[in-house]
Amino acid sequence: MAYFHNQKEPVPEAETTVWACTNDDCNGFMRENFTLEDQPLCPLCRSKMKKEVRILPVIGN
Repeated sequence: MAYFHNQKEPVPEAETTVWACTNDDCNGFMRENFTLEDQPLCPLCRSKMKKEVRILPVIGN
């Protein structure tokens, strides 16, 4: 019997629209479908955010 240590199934990923922080010193972002505001502020540094698309793991809402 073969055992595959630490091998996990690959996590499905998809293009996801996110709000990304505009502050170059901050890496904050949040998924668009998890925001309640039309123009959110970064939860880490309170800077403005802009929409962009990233490849992220698929998660349920």
